[in-house]
Amino acid sequence: MGKQKYYETAKPQETAVLVAVPGYKQTDEQTNEYLDELAFLTETAGAVSMKRFVQKLDKPDTRTFVGSGKLEEIQAYVKEHNIDMVIFDDDLSPSQVRNIERELQVKIVDRSLLILDIFALRAKSAQAHTQVELAQYQYLLPRLTNLWTHLSKQKGGIGMKGPGETEIETDRRIVRDKISLLRERLEKIEKQNFEQRKSRAGMVRVALVGYTNVGKSTLMNLLSKSDVFAENKLFATVDATVRKVVLDNIPFLLSDTVGFIRKLPTKLIEAFKSTLDEIREADLLVHVVDVSHPSFEDHIAVVNNTLLDIKSADKPVLLVFNKIDQYLEQREQELKEEEAGGEETSQARPSIEDLKATYMAKMHAPALFISATNRINIDELRAELQRRVAEIHFERYPNNV
Repeated sequence: MGKQKYYETAKPQETAVLVAVPGYKQTDEQTNEYLDELAFLTETAGAVSMKRFVQKLDKPDTRTFVGSGKLEEIQAYVKEHNIDMVIFDDDLSPSQVRNIERELQVKIVDRSLLILDIFALRAKSAQAHTQVELAQYQYLLPRLTNLWTHLSKQKGGIGMKGPGETEIETDRRIVRDKISLLRERLEKIEKQNFEQRKSRAGMVRVALVGYTNVGKSTLMNLLSKSDVFAENKLFATVDATVRKVVLDNIPFLLSDTVGFIRKLPTKLIEAFKSTLDEIREADLLVHVVDVSHPSFEDHIAVVNNTLLDIKSADKPVLLVFNKIDQYLEQREQELKEEEAGGEETSQARPSIEDLKATYMAKMHAPALFISATNRINIDELRAELQRRVAEIHFERYPNNV
């Protein structure tokens, strides 16, 4: 018998360069932080970012988003290092994509397309798959002219999932028909979900909301004793997950929802109606915040603005600062570095009790400080959650007191 042949099946990891065009009012620190997030998105999508290009402008170039000199700089690097794609930290117009692609001769991905690609990776249920596909076709419809040409040359990879993986449909009428078909399919799924929700009518509903990757799914697993997928990646949760929880004989429904993110267009959020329905129909929102992130205040603002956009900002909120263990470790390290550098500091070693006296605790009453991973202060969270749920439950069913 001849030797068995083995073939390499793993695809090489795609390489990318990142491009940002901040305004002059944006600080370098903010720009680096936003590019860190874009790099994390890129990694979550399965690629590796090789270099970053930044050009401060009053407003992006209407033709190529960046200036001609910066475009030449990007082109030289892309050609020299055989880069697969260029990812922009903003949305590009169809003409900008066409013009940039003509100059660089590589795949051009903007922020929305990158996020859609991650959604396509993360979607598990039939509803989520349909929602993602609909959002992809709606995104691609005005870009048919330029996108189909490079799809025919480069198959697979970031931005190519879903509609672009099979037959390339160049006729706008066909794509519009596909959008109509997907909408009809979603309507049927939503009717089924509505019937399911009717069967759960009357129960108190609590929804976990927050910026992406703040630990909502980990907290969901802890409170509901379930096994919701949790990972240190952006958008680990795309499907809305609902579990029944009982605290001190008071039952309620707890839902985990897709995380929000900076510069996520409302039209993309609207694609995930199941998540929106869980938030809109919730009696109480548990706003989870990664307090260890240097821009957690900005993240709170993004979530609050998104809730405003989806008409859910008037709901009762329980603010929960998660990852408190990481935050305290960071503060401890900062104090050690100051002392090692000969700086005098009068600050005491930080503790959770100290945090309860800070402005953070006064951002919303009450505000809790926990670590879902290390189970710090979880009993305090359960007690407060039970108190808030019981208030709603007995207001709804006064005879059950």
